[in-house]
Amino acid sequence: MKGVESEGAVHPDLLLSSYEFVLPEACIAQRPVEPRHAARLLAVDADSACRHLTVWDLQNELLPGDLLVVNDTRVLKARLAARRASGGAVEVLLLDPLGDGCWRALARPARRLKPGEWLQLEAPDQPALAVEVVALEREAGTLVIRFPADRDTAAAIEGLLDRYGEMPLPPYIHQHEPSDDERYQTRFADRPGAVAAPTAGLHFSDALLAALAERGVTIARITLHVGLGTFRPVEREDLSGLELHSEWVELNATAVEAVAACRRRGGRVIAIGTTSVRSLEGVAALHDGQLVPFRGPVNLVIQPGFRFQVVQGLLTNFHLPRSSLLLLVSALVGRERLLELYGTAIKAGYRFFSYGDAMWIPPAAVLESARPTAAEPSTQAPPQSITG
Repeated sequence: MKGVESEGAVHPDLLLSSYEFVLPEACIAQRPVEPRHAARLLAVDADSACRHLTVWDLQNELLPGDLLVVNDTRVLKARLAARRASGGAVEVLLLDPLGDGCWRALARPARRLKPGEWLQLEAPDQPALAVEVVALEREAGTLVIRFPADRDTAAAIEGLLDRYGEMPLPPYIHQHEPSDDERYQTRFADRPGAVAAPTAGLHFSDALLAALAERGVTIARITLHVGLGTFRPVEREDLSGLELHSEWVELNATAVEAVAACRRRGGRVIAIGTTSVRSLEGVAALHDGQLVPFRGPVNLVIQPGFRFQVVQGLLTNFHLPRSSLLLLVSALVGRERLLELYGTAIKAGYRFFSYGDAMWIPPAAVLESARPTAAEPSTQAPPQSITG
C-alpha cells in the first residue's frame, strides 16, 4: 500500500473515517453463548467468498502441527464501589499497578476529588476499606490511589478485589451477572493483571481444547495484560505516523521455542486474538524480525501496509469501528475486504464485540504482501528485560 494516491492526497487506508461502519444495537452481544464453542464463526476464504461455521468447526480448519498462540492474562475484578467522606458515591476502575500499593485508576465522578482524600470501598458483607487518593492526573483523566500498606502485594490485592470488586465489563454490556466472574475469563487465564478479557480466547471450551490436542494442534502462551487503551477509539483522522499506547508483554523461552518448532515442522503460527498478534509482532519488530524471550513494553502500530514477521493466521472477534483493532485486522485481509466481511456478518446476524462471535482468517486468506517470510525465529538471544 502506498502512503498517497497522488501528490497531496492521503490514501484511504490512512484515513480514520475509512474505518467507519454502522452497527445496529441489536448486533451487540449482551450475553455469551453456551457452550463457549457454539459461537458462530465467519471463515474467510482465499477468494472473495466466506463460510458460516461455528467455533467448534475450527478443529477442521486447523492442521496437525499448527500452533495456537494464546494470551494467558487473567482479568481482575477491577471495578470498585467507593464512598467519599461527604457521602457521595464514586466508581473506581483500576488500570495499572504502580508499585508500593499504588494503582492508576479512573473514577466517576472525579471532578471534586482531591489528593489526600480517603475513599471507603464498599461491598456486600464486607467491612469498609479506606484507600487514599494520592494524585490527580488531570491531563490524562486518571488518578492514583493507594491501598493500605499491608495489602500491597499482588496476591493481597487480588484477594481484596475478589471481595470488593466486580468484573470490569465493557460499557456496551448493560447488565452484570454472577456468571460473568467465570464467563469473562478464558480457559487460559492464569496471570492476573488485565482489566479487559482477550476476547478471542473466550470461545475455547475444554471439549474444543481436547479435540484440538487430538488433532495434533499445540498451544503456546504469551502474557499481555489488556488495558482500556486497547479499546479506545483512535482520535486522529490522518493515520500516518500514528502512535498507540504501550502494553506490557511477557514472552518466555518456552513460547519462543514453540514458534521455532512449529516452523521447523512446517506448521502454521495462528494468533488467538489481536493481543497475541501485537505481542509476537511487537517483540519481533524490536529484534530485527527475531523472537527472543522478552519482558517489557510494546507499542507497535499494525495497519494496512504492515508486513507480518511471525503471525500467519488469526482468530478474532468483531471489533469497534474506528479502533486500532480494526486497523490491525485490515492489515491482514485489506480494509475494503474487511468492511465487506463486516457487512456480511451484520446482514447474517452475527453478534459483535466481547461476548460476540468470531472471524477466522486462515493463512491462505492473508494478503500476499502481508505474509511473513519463512525465516525461523532465533532462540539463542539472551532474555530481554525492561523493568521500568
